[in-house]
Amino acid sequence: MISKLKATLLATATLAPLPALAGPAEVLATYADIAQAGYEDSLATAQTLRSAVEALIADPSDVTLEAARHAWLAARVPYQQTEVFRFGNAVVDDWEGKVNAWPLDEGLIDYVDAGGATDENPLAGLNVVANPTLTISGEEIDASEITPALLSDTLHEADEIEANVATGYHAIEFLLWGQDLNGTEHGAGNRPFTDYASGEACTGGNCDRRAAYLKAATDLLISDLEFMAAQWAEGGEGRAAVTADETAGLTAILTGMGSLSYGEQAGERMKLGVMLHDPEEEHDCFSDNTHNSHYYDGLGIQNVYLGEYQRVDGSVVSGESLASLVAAADPSLDAELTAALAHTMRELGQIKTAAEAGYSYDQMLAAGNAEGEALVMGAVDALVAQTRSIERAVTALGLDGIAVEGSDSLDQPDAVFQ
Repeated sequence: MISKLKATLLATATLAPLPALAGPAEVLATYADIAQAGYEDSLATAQTLRSAVEALIADPSDVTLEAARHAWLAARVPYQQTEVFRFGNAVVDDWEGKVNAWPLDEGLIDYVDAGGATDENPLAGLNVVANPTLTISGEEIDASEITPALLSDTLHEADEIEANVATGYHAIEFLLWGQDLNGTEHGAGNRPFTDYASGEACTGGNCDRRAAYLKAATDLLISDLEFMAAQWAEGGEGRAAVTADETAGLTAILTGMGSLSYGEQAGERMKLGVMLHDPEEEHDCFSDNTHNSHYYDGLGIQNVYLGEYQRVDGSVVSGESLASLVAAADPSLDAELTAALAHTMRELGQIKTAAEAGYSYDQMLAAGNAEGEALVMGAVDALVAQTRSIERAVTALGLDGIAVEGSDSLDQPDAVFQ
């Protein structure tokens, strides 16, 4: 006979509700929370970068220049993890070119060792730092004061040429490192701190204007990141758009994952450089930080699928994940995609480890370097494979109308050389 106590316990156990399966609404809330945290971290690290830039300008030295460079490198870690929010979210796509456009014709900004105006870009040798008066599209521009407005409203993508990048992380990167003149040999840019010195100690000329440009670009980066962080906070446009319609929201997630994985990272950022053997195709080409940019792009994709993001302070933002939806629809596919993402991170991690040991990414791109090509193409192949699993997840969830961004380097390689 069952005792009264046991019977009560059994009845309680029988009546206890089963945990509810995660639905799209919870998954979309996690996605928005990760976006908000990533952009807030990007903003916070950019504010640290601004403090370091101000210290460099106030007291130029090897120490303050190196500190500013380290702050820039740290700022890239959270930002690269937010790139997965591109492609599927209009609020991000319409904004992203302000902060992360590349490659750039750096002669637009400051002195360069080689380069200048071309038929493709007559402003490639404009050199804003050296010239207080500019001529753009036949119009004379007063650039005596270098301000955020001058950079964003007049110079950025001037003449509607995408290579005229005047703002964002890569403009700042160039001003901190200078050109990387090492080709496919080891070594990053080597701008001296005296490019920010005063009086006769100034090298490169126009040190005060160079400092003004660096300060204006950093201030502008912060205001742009303030805007985007607000878009994903409660009541923000990005959060509202992605959570208002479950189908549209899931479509945005998978479009961003697939397009970054395939056309953008595997194609434009990685395979194209291998095909052309061109270090100018590095994403962070002045600082030789491309291995980290690739790694954290990949991590951003994995974050979104697994519904977890580690913030720069070590805390974790997590919640119901896209993985849980896929697992409910097709457990074997969830296992496949989870494993594919982990494999990609191992491949990207091998590139990162090699670069940190002194075998830089631009060396991997050198013609005839079979070892370097194998490292890069291992990650390219993994990214392509995970994209195929992402596309199967689209089908498993009953979604359609998702267009993954392509790349000639992957889809029609012969066109690259035409």
